[in-house]
Amino acid sequence: MYDVQRFQTTVTSNRQMPKNPKIIITGGGTGGHIFPAIAIAGAIKKRNPNTEILFVGAEGRMETELVPKAGYNIRELPIAGFDRRNILRNFATVVKLLRSIYLAGKIVKEFRPDVVVGVGGYASAPTVKAAGAMNVPVVIQEQNSHAGLTNRTLAKYATTICVAYEGMEKFFPADKTVFTGNPVRELTPTTEKRREGYRFFGLDPDMKTVLLIGGSLGAKTLNTCMAEALPGLHDGSVQFLWQSGKTYHHYSLQSLERYPVRSVHPVDFISRMDLAFSVADLVISRAGAGAIAELCIAGKPVILVPSPNVAEDHQTKNALALANRNAAILIPDSDAANSLIPLAMEIVHNRERLEELSTNIRRLAVPDAANRIVDEIEKALQNGPKPNYK
Repeated sequence: MYDVQRFQTTVTSNRQMPKNPKIIITGGGTGGHIFPAIAIAGAIKKRNPNTEILFVGAEGRMETELVPKAGYNIRELPIAGFDRRNILRNFATVVKLLRSIYLAGKIVKEFRPDVVVGVGGYASAPTVKAAGAMNVPVVIQEQNSHAGLTNRTLAKYATTICVAYEGMEKFFPADKTVFTGNPVRELTPTTEKRREGYRFFGLDPDMKTVLLIGGSLGAKTLNTCMAEALPGLHDGSVQFLWQSGKTYHHYSLQSLERYPVRSVHPVDFISRMDLAFSVADLVISRAGAGAIAELCIAGKPVILVPSPNVAEDHQTKNALALANRNAAILIPDSDAANSLIPLAMEIVHNRERLEELSTNIRRLAVPDAANRIVDEIEKALQNGPKPNYK
């Protein structure tokens, strides 16, 4: 664990805590960044309802839809991620980045935040850099066990870096690093939610349920595995709740038209993940940090299939952190086609194995992560540098 007390006592207060603080939360691109950001915002507002919160995210990405639904204002930047495979495609990306840096500076000057919270992803970089240039206190939240390039680059601007795994001093300055865990939505399964979930999704309460989720945008490997397994599946003792993601939903519907299986229930996006977790006896998932944090809170047995298409293979590192503690089953993406669905069919009937996985993953949960992060935001408000809006 980190020596949090040492970190706290080495900072001296140099300004008063604002009564009505203004906070920018920046980042996004996927649900894995957005849902934790919204959870942080909710914890801030619960602590101090007078706080004014502004989100800054990427133009046209999921945050532009999900953040307003959660009741917060958002400003969009025309930023896009770099294509690491084809450098020639990045000219337009550089232009967007430069424009985003300019716009982020304008947003920070106009909004005049007391603190900026960066939740990771390329969308957070321009705003965090602008905040750093204006001496605004910055709190960074790093979700993964292997820190992303964006947050590693932005660490020099940070007052505090909130992390979800121990040993993160290898990526960040130890005196800035605080263990908080990853914030999540309220997902604790209950008996009432389980009953409601069966009705909500049209599932049979007498059948075992496997929940397959590939993230908010979908996962090609998981969807392909599910589609190719349909000819061998029959309406029996196991039902699948198949969240394909919006990108692959048409593919899932076409697959079921070709091989109809009534016990397979396709959806493009699950807005009530609390109900989905409540009905699931076993989960199949990618290994994004946000998904893992939610699975730990829900205490769900899970088969993790890390995406090979993420920077620095951080999903494999996330999954290993659980698999090495017998808290999850890890299947490499390259092996999933042959073994994923057969293994799920086997495990979902193995009560002892399900209970073992559930017990071990629940031990890794940090249920008060959002409040821990708000504690660090409050310290940054009180003890951080005084902003200088040039």
